[in-house]
Amino acid sequence: MSTTLLAPPLTAPLALQGKLKEQGFAVLSPQAVSDLSGIAISELLSLNTFWNDLPPDQYLKDGGRYRHRRHGSFLVHLDEVTKHTDRAHWQPLSYNALHGGMLRWFAPLDAAMTATEAWSKLLSFLGRVASGLRGEQTWFVETHPFRIDTTDGIGRPTPEGAHRDGVDLVAVFLIDRHGVKGGETRVFDVSSPFGQRFTLSEPWSVLLLDDARVIHETTPIQPQTELGWRDTLVITLRSGGFLDEPSKTAA
Repeated sequence: MSTTLLAPPLTAPLALQGKLKEQGFAVLSPQAVSDLSGIAISELLSLNTFWNDLPPDQYLKDGGRYRHRRHGSFLVHLDEVTKHTDRAHWQPLSYNALHGGMLRWFAPLDAAMTATEAWSKLLSFLGRVASGLRGEQTWFVETHPFRIDTTDGIGRPTPEGAHRDGVDLVAVFLIDRHGVKGGETRVFDVSSPFGQRFTLSEPWSVLLLDDARVIHETTPIQPQTELGWRDTLVITLRSGGFLDEPSKTAA
């Protein structure tokens, strides 16, 4: 596994919407995230401490112990962010062949994190990006802080492989990398051979994906120290409602 980090193809803030429409994804530097969201980089970095208290993921079908996470749901309309009641995360097998088809109840987000102004501004920013793609509306938002570590000798950020999430917009923020190699991001066009690979390494850089147009994955990580980890924040925005099990939708 190579230790060389492939630099991501960064997009200038003013070019974001055009790049998303052109190729279905874009990568922003931390400064670009700060400029577009109105959140100082110091405020973003102050959130990082919440990744030190993520409970283990009890649903890994490969028997791994390498993933820790929380989950929260929100409604975003214009600059109004409303917390939704805690709910299970569900995906169909067509989008997640490994962990789809089952209700997964994860620990809720830390209330101290969601109470910060930075958190609300971050979700509002992503709502504006999604509205630029699909039109202004209410967005049904799911948030997933992840820590993938090397407890098992290898950690798998996307054990389901290359996939789509069944939403409109996916945001993958790199929060931290510590003592690992690997963790390469790969993005592929769903209707052509076009694809790119690179490594997110700067805290609060972000990969933004038009989920209808691309599939994505992240390669496994291996330790370079006694224990390594890779922290991310994955946020998905969906129009029309949350992705729920069919029986609940029918009800």
